Amino acid sequence: MTQRPIDIVIVGLSLSSSWGNGHATTYRALIRGLQRLGHRVLFLERDVPWYAANRDLPDPDFCDLRLYADLTELAERHRGAIADADAVIFGSYVPEGVAALDIVLEAARGPVAFYDIDTPVTLAKLSRGDEEYLARRQIPAVDLYLSFTGGPLLQRLTGDFGARRSMALYCAVDETRYRPTGDAPVWDLGYLGTYSDDRQPTLERLLIEPARRLPHRRFVVAGPQYPDAIAWPPNVDRIDHLPPSEHAAFYGRQRHTLNVTRADMIAAGWSPSVRLFEAAACGTPIVSDVWDGLTDLLPDGEAIVLALDAADVVAVIEAGDDDARRARAERARAIVLGEHTGTARAAQLVEALSALRQAHSNLAKVG
Repeated sequence: MTQRPIDIVIVGLSLSSSWGNGHATTYRALIRGLQRLGHRVLFLERDVPWYAANRDLPDPDFCDLRLYADLTELAERHRGAIADADAVIFGSYVPEGVAALDIVLEAARGPVAFYDIDTPVTLAKLSRGDEEYLARRQIPAVDLYLSFTGGPLLQRLTGDFGARRSMALYCAVDETRYRPTGDAPVWDLGYLGTYSDDRQPTLERLLIEPARRLPHRRFVVAGPQYPDAIAWPPNVDRIDHLPPSEHAAFYGRQRHTLNVTRADMIAAGWSPSVRLFEAAACGTPIVSDVWDGLTDLLPDGEAIVLALDAADVVAVIEAGDDDARRARAERARAIVLGEHTGTARAAQLVEALSALRQAHSNLAKVG
């Protein structure tokens, strides 16, 4: 490392619990990468009962995690750390996020970035006046808008919403925890993800319907909050919650894994999910729904197979070409390990924050 270590405060939805959210695994990969590069992170998480009851990382060894009970504790107990930080990152979906971000903006002396892990959702909410965790007036107030979504949406952030700077900071995979495990395949196609109304039609089309057409094949869906009313075919296994420590083995037991994207992310494009990168890093062949920007990351036919309907999925499963399947998996793994690891993403973030810190320093000298 050539830069001096920097101290970063992150106020985020959750680091301690991956239950029902994709934020925790994203923050874990990023912060582990920052630690490998020699930087220090204090993560501030609101102590809420639904995560308190499902903590799978209560005491991380790669950063300082502190829970706060309410806005008063955030403002009074952690004001000093926020003020002294070289940079502060404030994440999407933080409870009482508007008021909490106001506290951060008032206290911070270094640059403040907003890290939106849900950018299309956020902008859709703001467009209809829903300011659940971010107010429109706060976008020009932050120094940098980091977005999980890239592509044309970055121009919307600056042109339509007044962001001073916008930059894609995609999710990333923790390369030390997601790798081939050598497990023997059990399922022909699997899916890992929390239930959502807008993903369910795609899951129905690209996994449940193929399971009905292929009763001699085995399928699996892992994730919480699926309604009891769903009629799972008998050859679809269900796993309610799978902790991150078991993800790599889960991917290893699938001949193919399915990537399903939320409707807002498909509409925006350029929104890779962390599950996409995790599966690739584990060397599991990927079948995905279709959205703009995906093949810029993973070329169709070389590193991934795109599927529009059940017939496409059935054809992939029944193809029986193991050499082609393994070649796609190896190509995807090479791309992800080269460009989308936590360490690679941390290096991107540090470069951006260092530029902001230099700009702050120059302004201070002028003042």
